[in-house]
Amino acid sequence: MTSEAAADCLFCKIVAGQVPADVVASSDRVIAFRDISPKAPVHVLVVPKEHHGDVSVLAAADPSLLADLVALADEVATELSDGQYRLIFNSGPRAGQSVFHVHAHVISGAKLGWTPA
Repeated sequence: MTSEAAADCLFCKIVAGQVPADVVASSDRVIAFRDISPKAPVHVLVVPKEHHGDVSVLAAADPSLLADLVALADEVATELSDGQYRLIFNSGPRAGQSVFHVHAHVISGAKLGWTPA
């Protein structure tokens, strides 16, 4: 874990194996697991194993890790659905971020509408 906040971070606990998750894919630096409250037939969270608060922080600190995250998201979408997917990052509580460890939502498996708010 890379910060004080990481000690209480749910996703850091999942990465450490302290909290169970339905893992669908992983690499050396990224893990993907099913969302516990899915919004589509395929709803997977893709999370770097290293703690970063949001996507902007991750992009500034380690662009190659962000690229690894996107690559694993694409792999998951290809394997679990038809490769057509929405990739969503929420940054901040008003945008819907509730766990402050950067994560991407892979949403797929159905024709998706658009309801941003």
